[in-house]
Amino acid sequence: MLGRCPLYDYQITSRVHKIPELRFEDQGLTSFAGLVIIQSLFTKLKLKSRLRECFTHLPGNSAFGHHMIVLGLIVHLMLGYRRLRDMDYYRDDLMVLRLLGLKKLPDVSTVSRALATMDAVGILKLRQLCREMLSTRLQALNLARLTMDFDGSVISTGRVAEGTAVGFNKKKKGQRSYYPLFCTIAQTAQVFDVLPRAGNVHDSNGAMQFILDCIGSIRAACPGIKIEVRMDSAFFSDQIVRELDEQGVEFTISVPFERFSELKRMIDGRRRWRYFNGELSYFDTNWKPKKWNDKFRFLFIRKRVKKQSKEAVQLDLFVPQQYGFEFKVIVTNKQTTMKKVLYFHNGRGSQENTIGELKSQCNMDYVAVRRLHGNHLYLMSAVFTHNILRELHMLVHARNRGTTEKRAALWEFTEPNTLRRSLLQRAGRITHPAGTLTLTLSANPVVKNGILHYLERLKQAA
Repeated sequence: MLGRCPLYDYQITSRVHKIPELRFEDQGLTSFAGLVIIQSLFTKLKLKSRLRECFTHLPGNSAFGHHMIVLGLIVHLMLGYRRLRDMDYYRDDLMVLRLLGLKKLPDVSTVSRALATMDAVGILKLRQLCREMLSTRLQALNLARLTMDFDGSVISTGRVAEGTAVGFNKKKKGQRSYYPLFCTIAQTAQVFDVLPRAGNVHDSNGAMQFILDCIGSIRAACPGIKIEVRMDSAFFSDQIVRELDEQGVEFTISVPFERFSELKRMIDGRRRWRYFNGELSYFDTNWKPKKWNDKFRFLFIRKRVKKQSKEAVQLDLFVPQQYGFEFKVIVTNKQTTMKKVLYFHNGRGSQENTIGELKSQCNMDYVAVRRLHGNHLYLMSAVFTHNILRELHMLVHARNRGTTEKRAALWEFTEPNTLRRSLLQRAGRITHPAGTLTLTLSANPVVKNGILHYLERLKQAA
């Protein structure tokens, strides 16, 4: 039997008992050395000057203008912080100060006052900047076909904030909330625009004009591009369907059973379903509700399920009930196969992932202040954070997907939390040997290669 080698133990292990004595001094240290990547990105995007143009109409401190507050919030959220008070944890971080171009960060009270003095014009200009930045990316991609998803998302709060209301809130019933409407681009997994709304409105509230404005902005930036739209049953209406068709936009929209009893009779009376695979069968027909003027293609899909439905059953009312099956109806003007229509429509799940990432990793679901436009500004800061990190990935990495039937994003994106842990949250020291500004990091080869790769690609993209 082989014994342990004392020499091996001596070279590998270390006995540690004593707790080191603590000393706190100014040493030119940073906990976020990886922000040197973001500094290069901000320079390329000219983000500070473009934000400044959004708030020229507002009076404010020259040092801590509204553009600096927004830029600070973007960095704040990019580092993974949530509450405004969390700024105190990195107030003296040299890399954060260099990134913002400041000698000291604004106090939390200064940030709160800036949010409180925000107005609707500033939010509108910020939304327009968001559209412009994403339009520039789409022009560079030169796509023949673009997919836009529309859906709302609840942002709950336990406090009383201006513009919140008690509405549909599946997870936190009875809480006040906002209910913004999002337009996302499937190919880049970015948010094109956000329509702020109170929490007690229906999904379709203000949706028609918002949808047309987003489509118009895309067509102005990318003439000749083919636009596709996907929406859930909350947006199903004669007006939206007819307008999209007249605009030459291809669409798929889920159809609510509860509003049309005829759908249940059509499914119950159907005897021959077209076989697709072991789970799915279907039929389609040109049909219109009684008050509609035109007929459209309605696709009826039956899916075999193993689990018994535990939802409340109301027999002989609206939703068809057959043991072992689930049903779905989609209205579309696409003239392609059932498989392509279904896969395209089911690709809407990517938007839910994008909104989920905005909430869980960019802290979009936090209500920062009591003022309406201040909370809208925080929301837009989270959207900019998400879009900028997506833009960073697209500038540094090559596309690794083509166009799929579900219209998956053209890149396999790195999550913000992964980027934070691997590159941004790295200790470093800023010094000036021989008058040369130097950022020194640990000699970890993986971190070194990662940061240098990002900087080199950003330099080439410039």
